[in-house]
Amino acid sequence: MGFAEKVRGILLRPREAWPEIREERATVKDLFESYAAVLAAVPAVAQLIGMVVVGISFIGFRYRASIPAALGYAIVSYCLSLIEIYVFGLIVNGLATSFGSKRSALDAMKLSVYSATPCWVAGLLFIIPFLMPVALLLSLYGFYLLYLGLPVLMHTPAERRLLYFVVLVMIGIVIAAGAGFLASLAFPQGRMGVI
Repeated sequence: MGFAEKVRGILLRPREAWPEIREERATVKDLFESYAAVLAAVPAVAQLIGMVVVGISFIGFRYRASIPAALGYAIVSYCLSLIEIYVFGLIVNGLATSFGSKRSALDAMKLSVYSATPCWVAGLLFIIPFLMPVALLLSLYGFYLLYLGLPVLMHTPAERRLLYFVVLVMIGIVIAAGAGFLASLAFPQGRMGVI
């Protein structure tokens, strides 16, 4: 299955896509090099363009980020998004037996990487900064993908699935908030980089 087919499959027909993903021959390195690294660039590049070219209008004033600040923020955000997905995959695998699931580092990484697809694709909307809230709402679909993927990849029993899912969602939110905090530490002037 090619790159575009994987993206379409997981977004449009996830119930059929998860078993295909489970059977695909890949390593963690393959997942990150051929899929995550490509898609994670979408929101970073879109945000860079949006903040430098489009900017944000507020009370009659247009604010645009400086190119160095926006580029730096995009690079840091890109790297942190890949780290987030990797750490989340480690946690999915680490918690598996606590929820009656089968441990598999590769399947946990597949679940983590492919569940992030909506977030990365929706990140295209960052080109128009005032659509960022819409992109964030669309990225919530990733939680649904995670829920569908748990029994397929981690062999989570039905009676433990909801609890495992809720715990993972809470952990995912904490990881994302932590990454956002780290990005703001690296670039204290924020995404706009207004100087």
